[in-house]
Amino acid sequence: MDKDGMIHIYYGRGKGKTTAAVGQAVRAAGAGLKVLVFQFLKDNSSSERLILERIPNVTCIPGKDKVKFYSRMDEEERRELKAYHMAMLDSIVKLCDSFDILVLDEALCAVMLGALDEDRLLGFLRHKPKTLEIILTGHKASEKMLEIASYATEMKKEKHPFDAGFGARLGIEY
Repeated sequence: MDKDGMIHIYYGRGKGKTTAAVGQAVRAAGAGLKVLVFQFLKDNSSSERLILERIPNVTCIPGKDKVKFYSRMDEEERRELKAYHMAMLDSIVKLCDSFDILVLDEALCAVMLGALDEDRLLGFLRHKPKTLEIILTGHKASEKMLEIASYATEMKKEKHPFDAGFGARLGIEY
């Protein structure tokens, strides 16, 4: 890549944020770009991760083996998760120089929940390697995040089977 890398944000309550980020990662890998992926608030078992790990030019940083829903964690577990996420962000900062694309899936949700420090994430985004393209996903994007973004796409739910009582389906929602 010979241009400045840009920042993409896919956010909102609608389906498709991770799907869009994974699609962008696949497209970039297909073009010969090196992609680094980390998923906040998720373990290593999501369907998209299982296939991403098999694609040449894509590197997935392993996450925790088991991750509870944040709402089911006690305060100690939440503190531990935040410390883990902050350490992972520090590791990613050191690793990302040799990649073209960085996907930080659910980073915005981690920020919203207090499981990742927004100011530290913004500091990284402001001082990222010049050519690095970064993709962030999550339900909400703060004004600060939207300001720094080159692309911001809101996924808005109009209708979802969950509203009719259907649960998440393997290969569709996870």
